[in-house]
Amino acid sequence: MKATGENSRNDGNESLVDFLARFTASDQFAGIFKEGMGLVEETANYLDGPGRQDARLLDRTGAIAYATESMRLTTRLMQLASWLLLQRAVSAGEISLEDASKEKHRINLAEIGAGHTLTGYDQIPLALKELVDRSLRLHERIQKLDEMLSAKARSAPVQPNPVSHQMDRLAAVFKMARR
Repeated sequence: MKATGENSRNDGNESLVDFLARFTASDQFAGIFKEGMGLVEETANYLDGPGRQDARLLDRTGAIAYATESMRLTTRLMQLASWLLLQRAVSAGEISLEDASKEKHRINLAEIGAGHTLTGYDQIPLALKELVDRSLRLHERIQKLDEMLSAKARSAPVQPNPVSHQMDRLAAVFKMARR
């Protein structure tokens, strides 16, 4: 599976796009994509349903810890989902690798980890703690995948564009013809 449009030109990004296309078509990516999107949905269902009831049972300190941890969780999941969707869009040829690089600066995988331990964390319902733990494990895996893709991008050899080479040759011929 090869990306279309700008991504298919031979400018050093072709091998990265091919690698990304193979990776995003793999069972590994399908599994992590399904897991990530499923976790987003499961978290939304919990926070909008049983989580609201659980939060009402907490004292002020526990409620603040719950609110803080649920915000961290939703922020983390939105960043992870954005990363997954961006990789899939590049692979499908929906956006160019160049455009994805511009968008990627909005996704900050480094700053969405666990954070410091909160006062009142011990009061947080087990269901929320389990969602947090699963999101942190997913975050770690996606961070490793992102590092792998970034390393691949840095090591991709820059190859001359064959069309550019042909254009240079034509320009030289026309330049000689004008003499």
